[in-house]
Amino acid sequence: MNDNQLLRYSRHILMPEIGYEGQDKLTKSHALIVGAGGLGSPVALYLAASGVGTLTICDFDVVDLTNLQRQIIHTTQSVGINKAVSAQQTLYEINPDVNVKTIQKKSTEQELADLVAQADVVIDCSDNFATRYALNRQCVQHQKPLVSGAALKFEGQITVYDMRASTSPCYHCLFPDNGEDTDLRCATNGVFSPLVGMVGTTQAAEALKILMGIGESLQGRLLLLDALAMEWRTIRLKKDPACIVCG
Repeated sequence: MNDNQLLRYSRHILMPEIGYEGQDKLTKSHALIVGAGGLGSPVALYLAASGVGTLTICDFDVVDLTNLQRQIIHTTQSVGINKAVSAQQTLYEINPDVNVKTIQKKSTEQELADLVAQADVVIDCSDNFATRYALNRQCVQHQKPLVSGAALKFEGQITVYDMRASTSPCYHCLFPDNGEDTDLRCATNGVFSPLVGMVGTTQAAEALKILMGIGESLQGRLLLLDALAMEWRTIRLKKDPACIVCG
């Protein structure tokens, strides 16, 4: 790290749990963020601000006026622009030292496999089951830690699936793919604006801890948030030995 980077990240470096070594790990790390919407916005902002060296952001959608209530990485001037590109523009304003790559189309299974293989951590900020199942399959295959989040109405959830641990469940263990299209979207159900920030920043924290190898991740635990009552609950998770993906 150069002198400017040492100054920029000094508040991290001051903490003994992180120090120079931990910050240096971040600058050499590569995070894959799938989705640049409500969850992906705070994830990308905090990972870039924290100095993660390379961010690959995947999103084929364009910014819409209805997104601006919660997707804080985008501005009014971003309406009509691809979300990954809009995010890239914002992140370079925050931290020009970060290398931000964009994927502006729907990836095939093989393309997704290549993206996952290149990353040190994968953050699922998508809003549909097809993408979640596909990401999970690739993270199991390549043994990459997957930080998963979801938010709808006033309820959110966050966990980590880390197949580097033999006891870790995968996404399919919790939510088996039964072939039914049961996606619940913000466009039809609504979402409380700060909720996606609370879930997304928690995802960012988990990703940063994983990249630096510090603390205890949410692997084996599912956090549930009821923002209307402002209550957090924790559910212990177990691997399904009969899981067709990771069993």
